[in-house]
Amino acid sequence: MNKLNLLDFNIDKLEKKIFLKKKFIYNQIIYWIYKKFCFDFKYMTNISIDTRNILSKMFKIILPKVINFKKSIDGSIKWWLNTNNNIIEIIYIPSFSRSTLCISTQVGCSMKCKFCATGKNGFKRNLSVGEIIGQILFVSYFLYKNKMKCITNIVIMGMGEPLLNFYNVVNSIKIMLDKRFFGFSKRKIVLSTSGIVPFIYKLYNYIDIVLVISLHSSNNNLRSKIMPVNRKYDIISLLRAAFFYVKNTKASKNRINIEYLMLNNINDSIDNAYELLDLLKNFPSKVNLIPFNYIGDVCFTKSSEEKMFSFLNILNKNGIFTSIRKNRGLDINASCGQLSGVLN
Repeated sequence: MNKLNLLDFNIDKLEKKIFLKKKFIYNQIIYWIYKKFCFDFKYMTNISIDTRNILSKMFKIILPKVINFKKSIDGSIKWWLNTNNNIIEIIYIPSFSRSTLCISTQVGCSMKCKFCATGKNGFKRNLSVGEIIGQILFVSYFLYKNKMKCITNIVIMGMGEPLLNFYNVVNSIKIMLDKRFFGFSKRKIVLSTSGIVPFIYKLYNYIDIVLVISLHSSNNNLRSKIMPVNRKYDIISLLRAAFFYVKNTKASKNRINIEYLMLNNINDSIDNAYELLDLLKNFPSKVNLIPFNYIGDVCFTKSSEEKMFSFLNILNKNGIFTSIRKNRGLDINASCGQLSGVLN
């Protein structure tokens, strides 16, 4: 019998699978795994031998396997992980005030955004709950063993479009928020989407975390060229959905968080800045400008600092709080848009 990954099972699924009726036993298992980093049932000594035997026959606790890793000069770490014979990438980004883990939700991506390495290799499959949670558990254990600063923030911005793996991502986030597991604050978990409008409307029924919109354009014509998703869900429909989400949840503080990748001579002109202002006039927003990071075999280049600051100043002076994201892990191809799922 093939053993199942226990990390895929919440208490309801576990009860149905093995008739584990006593909730305290489930809580004991969780404690051993998530607090003690114990991944073998035989060492969970406050659980009866009979229960441990049942668990051992039916389940394994499966963490992703490390294929390779690189450490950046800025302290960021990128891992290539093998999960069920597929490669995913995750990034640990430490700073003075926090330590952020960027996780993946799919093997590859079907969005085909022109500026992103992930989509260039196509879509293979969704990650399971256990495979998503396993990324956090693996890094948490690594940091614990090496006496490094523990994870304070999770950004769901790695490989894949999270909302196209909706239920596995939502159930994973519930585990991230639950104090028995990781206990992250809802404002410390950020989900970035290219704009799957129906699932944005659906999201607020399930979780309350920070939502970020990957916009990257000030008009539909341009966005449709660089982000094919816009041909189905245009900018206004996307902004309306995002505004609906932030108005009905609390983590995003009633404003839409927008990522805007700065592409030289594509979307970074003064006209683009004023066009973006006009788009956002009815939507309380915060904009994060992102320098383009080289991914090879594309025609895009990075906007100059002068252009970026001109763009920033126009937005800030007109009431849109705007900042420029600092690149991290650039020397190991770990920055925004660079995760390919290919060893390099």
